[in-house]
Amino acid sequence: MATIVKTPSGTWKALIRKIGWPTTSKTFRTKRDADDWSRRTEDEMVRGVFISRSPSERMTFGAALKRYIAEVSTTKKLKTQSSEAGSAKHLDKFFGKYSLAAVSSELVASYRDQRLADGKANNTVRIELALLSHLFTIATQEWGLGITYNPVVNIRKPSPGEGRDRRLTVMEQEQLLNTVKQHSNPMLGWIVMIAIETGMRQSEILGIRHSHVDLKRRVVRLSDTKNDSSRTVPLTRVATEVFKTALENPLRPSGIDLVFFGEPGKDGKRSPYQFKKIWGDIKKSLGFVDLHFHDLRHEAVSRLVEAGLSDQEVASISGHKSMQMLRRYTHLRAEDLVKKLDRLQDE
Repeated sequence: MATIVKTPSGTWKALIRKIGWPTTSKTFRTKRDADDWSRRTEDEMVRGVFISRSPSERMTFGAALKRYIAEVSTTKKLKTQSSEAGSAKHLDKFFGKYSLAAVSSELVASYRDQRLADGKANNTVRIELALLSHLFTIATQEWGLGITYNPVVNIRKPSPGEGRDRRLTVMEQEQLLNTVKQHSNPMLGWIVMIAIETGMRQSEILGIRHSHVDLKRRVVRLSDTKNDSSRTVPLTRVATEVFKTALENPLRPSGIDLVFFGEPGKDGKRSPYQFKKIWGDIKKSLGFVDLHFHDLRHEAVSRLVEAGLSDQEVASISGHKSMQMLRRYTHLRAEDLVKKLDRLQDE
């Protein structure tokens, strides 16, 4: 039986000691609430389903989020850590003062609606909800905080939306390449060319080292990719020539294995070449304000499909895990399909 005593402050404390279970206690404003909780808890112990909720009731969401960032986020890639740090600020502002036990599905749905009402993109909200969900999964499975369910699982998620369909016209590509090739640092032009020719992600290109490039076999071996799966990317003749030129860069400092290297940092070490501001200035000067660097990957993948490669062949080059995601990144020009239809009729 539970022991229920009145505390000096006028509240009621219920204490349960049962063989095979840890001592459990909780304080209530009324004796009736203490009695009800005691009966429910003892019944759960008898049925073997009792979970102590005290840890999740005592820990605030803000404290749990801080622990997640310190223990879990730090095991992820630097780009993911940066993204999660941004998402964490918004989550902490909304949920921070609640206890973990108080974060309900209704509250999460309210957060979702508020973020969308603030004009945030669907994918931004989906990423934030994914972080929130993973925090509850870790708290349940690894931290033993007595959370009975994940409040994010059953709520509606914003639709991922359609994939971007921004394609480069022949004239736009000519303008873009002429401009980047005129930049004082030739690496900018090489990087843009490789993106268009291979479909590699920006982070993949910037992480390429001399030892990854095999000009004889015309391939680049990528070990650090977005989905953590290494892959070997075949090179077109143009891409091969670009890599040959980049590897022969006379300005490469001795001991630097990065193909595209930046200036030394405060610690004297060189990181990959960064060109975010330069890219923004070039887009503005050309009037391509709606062009993202990642659109060059879309362009390359779409061209591979238009060239007649199968979905499996394109995926092996681009690194897409699912055919569904590959199709979202592939946008075929209707005018090119018309030409193919004409060729079929002429055969």
